[in-house]
Amino acid sequence: MTCSLLARATTASSRACCRSQPFQSQSHGFATFRGKCAGILIPRVCSRKYESTATASAAVPSSVALQENIANAPAPTGIPAGNLSLEQPSWESMKGTISYPTLRAIIENPYRFKTMTPVQAAVVKLLPELALPPESSSNDVPTRPRDLLVKAKTGTGKTFAFLIPAIEARVNAIHAWGKQAVRDAGLVSDKHLEAQSRRQFTREHVGTLIISPTRELATQIANTAVKLTTHHNDFEVRLFYGGASKRMQMRDFMKGRRDVVVATPGRLRDLLQSEPDVAKGISKCKMVIFDEADMLLDMGFRDDIDAIMSYLPPKSERQTFLFSATLSRTVRQVAQTVLAQDHKFIDVVPESESPVHAHVPQYHTVLPSPSQQIPHFLRLLAHDQLTNPGKSKVLLFLPTTRMTQLFATLARELSKAVLPAGAYTKVYEIHSKRTQDSRIAASDAFRADNSGASILVTSDVSARGVDYPGVTRVIQLGVPATTEQYIHRVGRTGRQGSTVGRGDLVLLPWEIGFLSCQLNEVPLKPVTSDELARQVQDLAAHYDSDPQAVFKGVPIKPHDARGRPVRGAPRMYDAPLSPRLSSEEMNNTITALLQHIDEEAIKETFASLLGYYIPKSPELRVQKGDILAGCKSWATDACGLPTPPYVSDGFLQKMGLNDGRTKHFGKSYRDPRSSARPANSWEIRGRQNNRSFENPRGNFRRDKQMDGNDPSGNVDEYRGARYGREKPRPQREWVHPSEPSGNTEEYRGSRYGRETRPQRGWSHDAPRREYRSRGFGNQ
Repeated sequence: MTCSLLARATTASSRACCRSQPFQSQSHGFATFRGKCAGILIPRVCSRKYESTATASAAVPSSVALQENIANAPAPTGIPAGNLSLEQPSWESMKGTISYPTLRAIIENPYRFKTMTPVQAAVVKLLPELALPPESSSNDVPTRPRDLLVKAKTGTGKTFAFLIPAIEARVNAIHAWGKQAVRDAGLVSDKHLEAQSRRQFTREHVGTLIISPTRELATQIANTAVKLTTHHNDFEVRLFYGGASKRMQMRDFMKGRRDVVVATPGRLRDLLQSEPDVAKGISKCKMVIFDEADMLLDMGFRDDIDAIMSYLPPKSERQTFLFSATLSRTVRQVAQTVLAQDHKFIDVVPESESPVHAHVPQYHTVLPSPSQQIPHFLRLLAHDQLTNPGKSKVLLFLPTTRMTQLFATLARELSKAVLPAGAYTKVYEIHSKRTQDSRIAASDAFRADNSGASILVTSDVSARGVDYPGVTRVIQLGVPATTEQYIHRVGRTGRQGSTVGRGDLVLLPWEIGFLSCQLNEVPLKPVTSDELARQVQDLAAHYDSDPQAVFKGVPIKPHDARGRPVRGAPRMYDAPLSPRLSSEEMNNTITALLQHIDEEAIKETFASLLGYYIPKSPELRVQKGDILAGCKSWATDACGLPTPPYVSDGFLQKMGLNDGRTKHFGKSYRDPRSSARPANSWEIRGRQNNRSFENPRGNFRRDKQMDGNDPSGNVDEYRGARYGREKPRPQREWVHPSEPSGNTEEYRGSRYGRETRPQRGWSHDAPRREYRSRGFGNQ
């Protein structure tokens, strides 16, 4: 895995390898079909040095209070969003500021970028001072920007904004180390000594440490760094993340350079605690970058971050960048801990801008019943293939892993008979139950897919930071984890100023509370299921009338120059489409498929939905019982189960489910007490004159005559003289003198009316039978 990162795999070689071995997805036996099996071919990326498994390449509206009180520290120098230049500067203008190998990778091969995004322009213009070693200009260290806190929306090019200063700082540090070694030797110049010192420096000191919340995002950052350093000699990138071989990662770390290290918090902390060489290299790191800091904290990595920071140099000896899409209280607390007090704050999110991309149209649908969920989901896919012929690329997000597995199977099978592209629709699947190599292969294949009809069914592992170019639609089935998660999901489309894209949110009736309470500031437009069905029928009729006009301008090459079929190229749809997209035909196809779905798969998905939604009861503004009833309705109406899944009382108690009215939920009904107080508490007020010593409890509570055989005893024996009755003397039980326990009188001393029995003296002639029985004898 990490070997391919060191090899700087070019885009051309990656595409060539992906074409040679097309990706085929599988269901991994989750929703099994009787008599069917599936296989998977993992594509491989070719490289100059190594060959290994394929590697992958919303912010809340800002406020003045957040900018002034950031991290509760002295106000740093900042760039307000309103003062950002409207003109996008070109990369050509950075000649002489950025090193030529880095600039060549940007404006020529492999990226060929022309202009900068706002966040890139705000950070890059601080070069070259931002990348100079602290020793080179110690006089102006207090005034020179060193630490950065950057707030920018997802999909705006933040990766380039922090990678370019990191690469430039590493190049400058290597050059300065070599010069210093020559001066320490008392020489003016010595190329061999300088080269040897540089080589030793790159193999012992970590240049830049980049911490990313997810494996997919860390892999993407590492691949971007590899491409960005294509023209730098012997520049290497290391990648640490969980789910892969630690031995292989350590092998690459020990035998090569350590220019840029990209890691996830969990694996990095593990290596720091178990591998002394990693801890030694990280202790000399001069630059630390936190990408998606708000997501790092939301995922519970605060303890890992604190542990990692203990291995790093102090603030005065290192440079720290913190990039985040939102500035919550926890983010500001971390910024106060890891950043210097004079850090620079850059905000490229205008105050009046929506928390999501304004150019991405967003729609929501509240289904009338769960039975409409699968047909509506298929119509959204068909609508995208008809509105984007030859370039449809859909991201489908689901709340749980089990539901992701289920809908990946449904999309893979139903697309053959329902969608316009038919069997040429490619379905990819990413979730936590798949191996890391399989997830990377699916991500690479979807990223490089040019078939014009591809679908990636994924959980939240792809919701943030991961870049999939050309995504035309983002569909979200069910409630996202948070409002920020919804924003970052939609951010997978329309990235970096692209005008294409659309977002659709599909909810069940009991999920509408999230829409009205959590997304009230998001510009969502309603669309009903019937309205979408009419739109799909109109688009299908338009295609049937003239298929050539719909695909006009789309390069269709079914065969190459030798007459062989071209794999992965866009294809025209088989007309007519109207019959297969009709509601009756679609429902029949769905019903026939659900009969072959394993019921255990649906029950496992039902259990995962309960575990996901019941804790969200306050956010949805519904009772937990309504969520239980809604999930049962989904299992029967949407998935075709004959009866609702059984849920045990113990499971419901673990989930905190009760009727909301009594603490005796689930217990047998108990009759009210006959001696209870009156229903109205005010009936007994002011009636103290009715109390008497004969009835000290009052007239409203009468004492009943107890049975003599009642084991609870008589209530009179617990009353003393305080209530007008003499306390009864305890009765002494008669004991026979011959009983082994003895007579009770012998235990009563003078304190209780008897003289104390004289104590028997000890004699040497006394028999010692007791000790002999224990094995001591007459010693």
